Parts: sequence; C-alpha cells; structure tokens
Amino acid sequence: MTPSFRLLGKRRFLPLFATQFLGAFNDNLFKSAMVMLVTYAIYSDETKEATFNAIAGGLFILPFFLFSALAGQLADSMDKARIIRFVKTAEIFIMIAGAAGLLLHNVPLLLAALFAMGVHSSFFGPIKYAILPQHLKKDEVLGGTGLVEAGTYGAILLGTIAGGLLGREHGDIAAAGVLIVAAIGRAVGGQVPPAPPEPDAPIPKMDWHIVRASISLVSGTMHIPRLFLAIMAISFFWAMGAILAAQFPPLVKNELDANEQVATLFLAIFSVGVALGSVIINRLLAGRVLAKYAPASAIAMGLFIVHLYWNVLHWPENGTELMDLQTFIVIPTAEWIMFDLFGVAVAGGMFVVPLYAFLTTTVHKSETARTVAANNIVNSGAMVLAAVLLTVLVQLGFSVAETLLMVAVASLGAAWIGWKLHLACD
Repeated sequence: MTPSFRLLGKRRFLPLFATQFLGAFNDNLFKSAMVMLVTYAIYSDETKEATFNAIAGGLFILPFFLFSALAGQLADSMDKARIIRFVKTAEIFIMIAGAAGLLLHNVPLLLAALFAMGVHSSFFGPIKYAILPQHLKKDEVLGGTGLVEAGTYGAILLGTIAGGLLGREHGDIAAAGVLIVAAIGRAVGGQVPPAPPEPDAPIPKMDWHIVRASISLVSGTMHIPRLFLAIMAISFFWAMGAILAAQFPPLVKNELDANEQVATLFLAIFSVGVALGSVIINRLLAGRVLAKYAPASAIAMGLFIVHLYWNVLHWPENGTELMDLQTFIVIPTAEWIMFDLFGVAVAGGMFVVPLYAFLTTTVHKSETARTVAANNIVNSGAMVLAAVLLTVLVQLGFSVAETLLMVAVASLGAAWIGWKLHLACD
C-alpha cells in the first residue's frame, strides 16, 4: 500500500474522505437521474434538451459564485467539523424536495433542488480542501488531495451510472436513493475529527454582504502571483469540464443517435479518467507540489478533444431508433470516441490536482478556507460564463459537436497559465 492510500486507514482522513465521497455520489445520482429523465422522458426537442442541460449546469454552479465568500469566512472562524454536520443535515431536507421532483416529473422543482444542492456544496467546498493541512502532515497534503479528487470522481462515476440507469424509468428508486445516501452522509460526517481555527490565528470579521465580501476575498487572494496563476488555471479546467459534462447527454442522443445507456457510459469514462489522472500525477510528483506537468496535460486535453470532434463529425448515419450500449460499442468509430474521452479525463486529472495542492500549501492554515473559497468564486464565475456562452451558441445554431472546439481552444489558455505557474514556482 502506498503512503497516500494508508491515509484511508486514519480517522484524521477517512471520515472526511467518506463524507465527500457520499456527497459527490448523491449530487451525481440526483443530477444524472434528473438529466436523463428530462432529456429522454420529458423533452423531445434538441434545442430544449441542450438548453436545459446548460441551464442546469449554470444553476448548480451559481451558488459557488454567490456564497463562497461567506463559506470561506465561516470555515476559517469556526470548527470545520461543526459546519460539516450542519451542511449534511441540510442535504437531507434538500433531497426531500429533489425526490419529490423526480417522482412528480416537475422540472421547476428539480431545478430548485439542484440550486439548493449547489448552495450545500458551496459551503462544504472550502472545507474539504482547507481541512487537509490541519489533519495531514505537509508531505501528505498532495497525496490526500489526490485521494479526495480520485474518490470524488469515483463517486461521480457510481452516482452517474446509478442515476443514468434509474432516471428515465425508475424515478421512485432514484428518489429513495438520494434520501438514503443523504442520511448516511450525515452519520459519517459526524465522525470527522474537530478542526477548530488555529490558536494563534486572528478570527476573521464576518462580512455578510455577499457582493462586497466576494470582491474583497478575491482581490485579497489574487494579488499573490502563485495563487493567481493556480486559480486561473483551475478555472480554465472547470469551465472546460462544465461544457463537456453539460453536452454529453445531448451529444450522445442527437449526434451519435444513442440512448441514455451510452450517455451514462460517457460520464462514467470521464469520471474514471479524472480519478486515474489524479493518482498518476501523485505518483509522478512523489508528494511534491509542482506544476511541471500542467502545460503538457492541458495540451493533451486539447488534442484529445479535437480528435473527439473529428470522430463525432465522421460518425455513421443511424436509423430512426436510438442505439443501445451493445449496438454502440461494436461500431469501429465508437472505440476512438471512448479513447478520446478517456484521454481528455486522464489529462484533466493530471492537470488539476497539483493546482489544488498549491492553494492549501501556499498560505497559512488559518487562511486556507478563504483561499479555497476565493478559488471557488473565480471557478464558478468561469463555469457560469461557459454555461451562458454555451447556451448562446446553441441558440445561434451551433451543433453540440461544434461546441467541443471551444473547449479545445480554451485548453491552450490553460497550458499557457500552467507554464507560467511552472516558471514562477517550480
């Protein structure tokens, strides 16, 4: 067992890991079930489906933009374990509304629950990274960060598969599932060891004005060159990821003529790839927090996306019926499409994990939650802008496949920022 995997046997890490895992699983069980239900059972129009997926992605991310400043201040001024217990209790009530939306096929209720889950995640987000330097040794932080990322995407994989299989025809099981997982997450979250503010750290004065607090937090963080570059690079990654994740279901249905089984497979491949990339980069860097592989990883993402676009463009015409998974995987071009998706994801995991470690090791432990919160604000702003741009492009008549090229271009910007960070810090 490698040193980083040994952390899974430690109480100072395992409950946090399990809480994050269950939260990510539940997010994606609900989101995937909702998307499959709406795409395949409620709507039957390509533009409506693509627009819904873009709006849903934006609604989930918007709370990070609005509330991360408050979340960061709270996390640095209170016991982080106490906040975890509160937000996991809130998740149970949010999932009651989400379950009702799945049972009633009520799109507004589904979107409201999705937004509320975004609020829940925006308060948990600063904690899951900021708590690591408190509970882990300095040479364990990168390994712990990699495990959190790998576990998150493993949870995304399982939640995506479960939601994809249940969403269209078994909404009652999906509804029960999100409630049960929320309850288990609350029980596990209660086992996270205390993580009070550092004894010598000044307690930040709470600013409850959302806009002012957000501006102050971001401006107070982004003036540090190392943090500025890391946050901008992470923002490029999440903006690209938001577009890809939002477009998978309509891409599969309308460009590849396949059903929800294939859409679930795409999301699963992406999740496995990012998890694997998270583990690989930890091995390559051997616990060191470096950006040396960031430029190459970003360029690799762009190349895989261009090749994915090429294969989608040359996808053979199908009949009127949507293909199931067995029919899809025997088509020769399908192997290349799956290979490209996996390549994008592995490169993405290798790109982003060291950047999160930069955030938590550059500043004092008393400021980590606010630093992660500032990152979340900038990330969410980039993702919301990406969702808005995606919606505009779809309304202007751009195909789902053509929007992939926007992601490929963005990868060049991510590579340039990664190179600047490497030169500045390594």
